Amino acid sequence: MSEFLGMPAPRPRDRTGGAPAAPRDVRERAAQLRSGREPYVLATVVRAQRPTSAKAGDRALVLADGTVEGFVGGHCALDTVRAQGLKLLQPRRAGQTTLLRITPEEGEPREEEGLVAVGQPCLSGGTLEIFLEAVLPPVLVHVYGESPIARAFAEVGRALGHQVEPSADPWAAIAADTAAVLVASHGVSEEPVLRAALAAGVPYVGLIASRRRGAGVLAAVDGGERVRVPAGLDIGARTPGEVAVSVYAEIIQLGVRP
Repeated sequence: MSEFLGMPAPRPRDRTGGAPAAPRDVRERAAQLRSGREPYVLATVVRAQRPTSAKAGDRALVLADGTVEGFVGGHCALDTVRAQGLKLLQPRRAGQTTLLRITPEEGEPREEEGLVAVGQPCLSGGTLEIFLEAVLPPVLVHVYGESPIARAFAEVGRALGHQVEPSADPWAAIAADTAAVLVASHGVSEEPVLRAALAAGVPYVGLIASRRRGAGVLAAVDGGERVRVPAGLDIGARTPGEVAVSVYAEIIQLGVRP
């Protein structure tokens, strides 16, 4: 079925077991994935027209490697749910949702805003409508420094729904999926943090410094041309909160994600 949609199916490790998973199991597994910062798609049957093996309320999780955990129908629906779920995990569709309709009334696959309709390949017929919701880990921001601006970075970042990791240790490890490293220590051990961020390939590295001082700092850092200094958009920011807003605005403008 996934080949019919023009998308090759990965080799799955399905854990459906042919029977519906208990809702608690799906919820607990989803919570585990969120805590581990693993992306997934939650698939929920919202309508089932007989004959179908699934019923309204059945749920499954589609993981980034193509694994399907839970139950939203038999093999006639499984490949379609997997293929459409994997599409929602692509970066360009981050955070999107889809209503998937699998029905014998459809011929060629049809897509419109918020809806994908495909034919039912099984002779038994029946129609399923499944809501697919991508759940992606929040943007991870590493903030180095103990200055008022560093504290503002943490406060504003959390208000935006980001996961902010503040640090006063210049040698602290930077997580592999960190989207932004913000250095606001005003001259204290800046170089080690900048080097680590650049070596890790962090998409956005920002240094709070004047253009002149920043150039001096970055002269001793390989790849320093990638560092944003002065970090942030020029919005006339003066207070720590305003500086934080200007930097996050730049991160948003650049479309930065892990």
